[in-house]
Amino acid sequence: MDLAIKIIFLVVFFAVMIAIGIMTRKKANSVEGFVLGGRNAGPWLTAFGYGTSYFSAVVFIGYAGQFGWKYGIASTWIGIGNAVIGSLLAWIILGRRTRVMTKHLNSKTMPDFFGKRYDSKALRITAALISFIFLIPYTSSVYNGLSRLFNMAFNIDYKICIIVMAALTCIYVILGGYMATVVNDLVQGIIMLFGITAVIATVINNNGGFIDALSKLSQAQPDATVPSGMQGAFASFFGPDPLNLLGVIVLTSLGTWGLPQMVGKFYAIKDEKSVKAGTVISTLFAFVVAGGCYFLGGFARLYEGSISYADGKPMYDSIIPTMLNNLPSILIGVVIVLVLSASMSTLSSLVLTSSSTVTLDLIEQIKPKKNEDNKKRERTQLITMRLLLVFFIVVSVLLSLNPPTFIAQLMGYSWGALAGAFLAPFLWGLYWKKTTKLSVWVCFIFGVGFTVANMFLKFIASPINAGAVTMLAGLVIVPVVSLITPKLSKSKVDDIFKCYDEKVTIEKKYSLPEEAPAGEE
Repeated sequence: MDLAIKIIFLVVFFAVMIAIGIMTRKKANSVEGFVLGGRNAGPWLTAFGYGTSYFSAVVFIGYAGQFGWKYGIASTWIGIGNAVIGSLLAWIILGRRTRVMTKHLNSKTMPDFFGKRYDSKALRITAALISFIFLIPYTSSVYNGLSRLFNMAFNIDYKICIIVMAALTCIYVILGGYMATVVNDLVQGIIMLFGITAVIATVINNNGGFIDALSKLSQAQPDATVPSGMQGAFASFFGPDPLNLLGVIVLTSLGTWGLPQMVGKFYAIKDEKSVKAGTVISTLFAFVVAGGCYFLGGFARLYEGSISYADGKPMYDSIIPTMLNNLPSILIGVVIVLVLSASMSTLSSLVLTSSSTVTLDLIEQIKPKKNEDNKKRERTQLITMRLLLVFFIVVSVLLSLNPPTFIAQLMGYSWGALAGAFLAPFLWGLYWKKTTKLSVWVCFIFGVGFTVANMFLKFIASPINAGAVTMLAGLVIVPVVSLITPKLSKSKVDDIFKCYDEKVTIEKKYSLPEEAPAGEE
């Protein structure tokens, strides 16, 4: 009976996903429709698409377990940082300007933006290669987060689970493209909101309520994984290791500003009202989901006697499944759908970004130009994107069957290289006319070079902290190099930025009218 309940949850969930793919297939008949949904996504679709692409099994299984174990209840700060920096500030600082400038440049991807903003085909191709290489390990980490959860719930081979999940994700993205992805994201996001709330309430209740659970947590003894030996650290405000906690907050929060699959959501926003509503919706979603995940993980030490160890260290990816092991069958079913929702939404966004980037920014830029009509060229591009989408899913599945390291490390390398290379050139490119082409090259080389070098030389022990360093350094590198290198043509830059000066009509309820000074007519 228990197994039947879990299977029913899965069958209904998968049926809904495929149905949405079928219903949205007409929206994917053009390149812009397949990649951006015709730039016509409303606030709920965009906000939930942003949030569900942000939080996957990497967060729920990997990060929540690992950082909850290391920092205790203070790991909740990571979720707060994700909501404030990764969602609220990202929407305020990037949302509107990204939509306006990318529409003006007719840019469909982040590499496309670099090519057109900095007038460089070479930058566009290089950015596409970086995306192609470093989105793969992140995609692989999404699957890896499901292994122990499915083993706990069904006691079946994890390989079967990821193949089924990959195949179903592939079907609905191929059918409906971007719109299938964001509509599914809305459904999956609602499941995530209710699921994480129910799980937290049950786990806390199983430990005697919040006060008793916090009291037990304060008695947990530090071990070799904790730099500080202070007593009661896991129930303290900043935890036992505030500096490393800050590194995690920077990587997981600021990193979203430079990730192609995240920034791409801003390309597709429908209008001004969608930006304002999406900002609020996305931030609240992040507070509940990210804050809830890390808050739950903060009580990991209460299960110290039940989790698995390897070489004297806890197997971080096993912590959250262990915490959920004794939940009622119905709630286990909800959790499975919750984690599947988080993972499939992120996976669909990643493979759609990868396939569109490689097609439009790599293959189309290096292949010989032929005299063919636009319809035929667009049809070829759509076929190529769909074939590459299958290819990326197959590669990520193969990698996930034998992942090289913990989930958090996989994500750290991926985010470090991508955001380290892209964040600063993208941000400065939206706001500062004097950003130069050479400064972008230097940031690309530093972001990727530093991440790859650290993978082998380990001069910064944690790839999480290394990723945070590359992002922050890029924000300094770009303006400094721009001040001492040749500028782009003033007329060309002025033409790019004129999109911000165009006059538009807006209803008064969204903009206060200017009043004449007293005494003037």
